[in-house]
Amino acid sequence: MIPACPALWDEKHWYALSTKSRHEKCLDTELQKKGVETFLPLRKITRHWSDRVKSIEQPIFSGYLFVKIPLKDRLEVLNTYGSVRLVGFNSAPVPIAEKELATLRRFVEEAITIDPYPYLNAGDRVYVRSGSLKGVEGFIVRKNKHTRLVISLDLLFQSVSVEIDEALIEKI
Repeated sequence: MIPACPALWDEKHWYALSTKSRHEKCLDTELQKKGVETFLPLRKITRHWSDRVKSIEQPIFSGYLFVKIPLKDRLEVLNTYGSVRLVGFNSAPVPIAEKELATLRRFVEEAITIDPYPYLNAGDRVYVRSGSLKGVEGFIVRKNKHTRLVISLDLLFQSVSVEIDEALIEKI
């Protein structure tokens, strides 16, 4: 079921695209070849094998890629190998808030260490009042005696966290 809202049909909005397992990077490449604007947030991790150690880039949200499209172009995206569906409710794709993706993009562009974090339903909401992340809102949690700011993507029921100095934040 696709919404009848003309703004969603004709105007570009960000959507979460569910992907086949481990197809995020190749699907990102294929969609870019088709001229689709994509965003695949990656994080660097170190993998240890018995014979070597290697640094690799891994999607922050396993199984998801973000695409900016008008809904009328959804079939071009969905017919690309590796794509599963646009995430939404009741079979209708739901746009992702621009503010949520802008925050995530800032983390990636500023090379801030990002860790996936369980989605939170409760906790203290905070606002970053100064520093490079000024204006960002999220939840505060503790991890190994450090304070972490958690940003949640409501549509995906997933979150990411970054380490932050408590002096830079205030409770909302």
